[in-house]
Amino acid sequence: MDPMHAGMRYHPKSSDKDMDQTVTFLQATDSKKLEKKKRPGKIGAIIGLVVLLGVIALMTGLLVWHFHYRNNSNVKKMYSGTMHITNQAFQDDYMNPDSAAFQALASQVVGQLSEIYARTPQMSKYYLNSTVHAFSEGSVIAYYLSEFNVPPAQVAAVDDIMSTMNETMNKQRRLTGPQGNLIFDSIVSSAVDSRMITKADKKRYSIQIRSNEVLDIRSPGFPDYPYPANTFVQWQFRANPDNVVKLEFTRFDLEANCSNDFVKVYDSLMPVESLIMAEKCGKYFLPDNPLSFISSRNVMLLTLITNEVDSYTGFQAKVSQMPKSKARDLSCGGTLTGLTGTFTSPHFPSYYPANIRCEWTIQVPSNMHVKVLFSKFMMSVGDPKTCPKDYVQVNNEKLCGTLPSSTIRAGTSNQMTVVFHSDASYVDRGFNATFMAFEPSNPCPEKFLCNNKRCINPALKCDGWNDCGDSSDERDCQCDSTMIKCGNGLCKPMFWMCDSVDDCGDKTDEMNCGRCKAGEFECKNGVCISEKLRCDGQSQCSDKSDEENCGKSTTCMESSYRCKNGECISKENPECDGIEDCTDKSDEDFCGVCGMRPFKTSRIVGGQDATEGEWPWQVSLHVKNLAHVCGASIISEKWLVTAAHCVQDDAKLRLSQPESWEVYLGLHTQKQKDKAEKRLLKKVIAHPNYNEYTFDYDIALMELDKPVTFTNTIRPVCLPSSTYVFPMGKSVWITGWGATREGGSGATVLQKAEVRIINSTVCNDLMKGQITSRMTCAGVLSGGVDACQGDSGGPMSSSNNGGRFFLAGVVSWGDGCARRNKPGIYTTVPKFRAWIKEQTGV
Repeated sequence: MDPMHAGMRYHPKSSDKDMDQTVTFLQATDSKKLEKKKRPGKIGAIIGLVVLLGVIALMTGLLVWHFHYRNNSNVKKMYSGTMHITNQAFQDDYMNPDSAAFQALASQVVGQLSEIYARTPQMSKYYLNSTVHAFSEGSVIAYYLSEFNVPPAQVAAVDDIMSTMNETMNKQRRLTGPQGNLIFDSIVSSAVDSRMITKADKKRYSIQIRSNEVLDIRSPGFPDYPYPANTFVQWQFRANPDNVVKLEFTRFDLEANCSNDFVKVYDSLMPVESLIMAEKCGKYFLPDNPLSFISSRNVMLLTLITNEVDSYTGFQAKVSQMPKSKARDLSCGGTLTGLTGTFTSPHFPSYYPANIRCEWTIQVPSNMHVKVLFSKFMMSVGDPKTCPKDYVQVNNEKLCGTLPSSTIRAGTSNQMTVVFHSDASYVDRGFNATFMAFEPSNPCPEKFLCNNKRCINPALKCDGWNDCGDSSDERDCQCDSTMIKCGNGLCKPMFWMCDSVDDCGDKTDEMNCGRCKAGEFECKNGVCISEKLRCDGQSQCSDKSDEENCGKSTTCMESSYRCKNGECISKENPECDGIEDCTDKSDEDFCGVCGMRPFKTSRIVGGQDATEGEWPWQVSLHVKNLAHVCGASIISEKWLVTAAHCVQDDAKLRLSQPESWEVYLGLHTQKQKDKAEKRLLKKVIAHPNYNEYTFDYDIALMELDKPVTFTNTIRPVCLPSSTYVFPMGKSVWITGWGATREGGSGATVLQKAEVRIINSTVCNDLMKGQITSRMTCAGVLSGGVDACQGDSGGPMSSSNNGGRFFLAGVVSWGDGCARRNKPGIYTTVPKFRAWIKEQTGV
């Protein structure tokens, strides 16, 4: 059920209102001393009246300055915290703020806080008041809010004192007064997020979770309409004693910028920042990317805050309780034996709890050693060198942050201890690990042993590629004449020389690449001209590069971007970068939602599962009554771009005819086509110059039978202008459902892989002269990542400085899949921009 519509208990908090300011006046002087022996004359009376009025005006001015202007120059600071009281037993009345028991204990806590603040001059001078908002078990934990009025110059000092209050106090504190003794052993405090203070309309729900109960929690309006602007909603969850709270989001769709709209989850009943578990925004697709949290105690706080613009669907979540013993024991520590096995952090791939420690003892046969491979590793990070917050300790080495896939740590005996530790704030997904036994005298039979204990084919040593992952296979090598000798001792393929990418790591391969003297400008094609001729309105470079990036120009060069008003921009790739370069703003006015992701050959070989909605312009083309055949890209409500070779007729299928196809937009998993938007085709247009032997002009257009409505999972990619430049070395993304390996079967889940654009001259040499000016090469020349059969027609996407993605290429052909020194070949979209506009009007 939804507590926002089910009459859950609502406890308004009076502390959200500012306290009334109390004015204390100076004591009056003794009245007898003011008595006169005789009445003054008229003149004296007038003078006295003027003096009196002057004094009153002066006093009024001083009071106004003191209580208004002086106070207004200070900063209102709010600090939330917890106090662990050890000599009190929790009572049910403590859950009711209106009960006498609650108010009595709250009064004691406020008195204790006042005494603590009074001991420190920096705090006593600025302290205003405190309020207690809640209590929970353990023996009793008080949740409070303290307000200070602090001069701007002292804010940092007060913040520091409040954040380290527990360390600066004794282990035992007590307050003796008329209400008895109060003893506590810890106090936690931190500044309240300023975004929470500024909200005027606040709603709070206090919810007690019952045994075997699963609550349905929803953001306001979900799912019928977007959450309202300027929203502040908090849900306080309480589980039974000896239980913990489990919060599992089933839908989550907020604005991508956490500065505007966000959700915060606290291991607390108050928004204490030192007890925050996570801050989330954007869009999460579940259950592929689970968003689930477990508290360390029997309480949890969920907070939703939005600003005044751009409302989204919001969220839906399930809330339940589980025994604390079960939550702690699940996947947490133990003894692991055998030759191999797997273990994970608690609740992986959901978020692990705060304040937890797990220890695994791994034992393999006595004649062998043990190593651990982390296939996934995502831990909350502080300083990655010391890992003071959450970490995994292996062989006395602490690991934290995000580590590359297949990170390995090896031991020197048949036993290894692995410790997992999380602190009180900011949890993460944790890790997935596999332990393996290996023969210490021969850990890699007939293979090369990397320093990280990975085993690779010995033929891969000293070939210029980092096959080990730690570059140990490329050290202590002798570079032959076909390789670059880097200054750091590495050897790299010669065709990476002067490609504008630091392949050596010390820039050796990019040194001494210039051919021009001082005072000369080097054209992109290598020709040298006088620097004085650059940006003179007349191109001396045959490739026009001397007139690029020169600002606005009345003379349009071949490489210039032309505005609608005829103005020319020599800046490289000005369109849709968030900057209005044209005076008529035409470089930005057509962008809309193109290339914007609503959320941070042809299956991709060496790639990884994409997140649902991550590539909303990706299309799956199916031959009717058959499976996925090719990919395509959305460029407007009615038009798609694909490869010409995908729409060529064969002996059995008339693929050039629109009635042969069905199209799925917004598809993520091939087995879930019912979740996608299905369309038929009205028209198929292959480029008239397509060559089926060379794959030149390999591009085609498809018109949908009816327009599609753009959503979070269906959006167009931006089309580059004919002058758009995708430079060599630039990282691009390829996506699709094609084969995961050469000769293999297609992928079920959409795949993605990052590759880089390769120099066309180098690529033409590698592909034995088969590259034309309408083709772009991209890949990872070490092999292992590429497009493959089934990805054909899909997008090669490239992001600009404004975060938008442009259609750089269309998956065309390749020599096998993911082979070493065999890049993928893509149709260069800017070359066909005029043809696309002519055929579609886009």
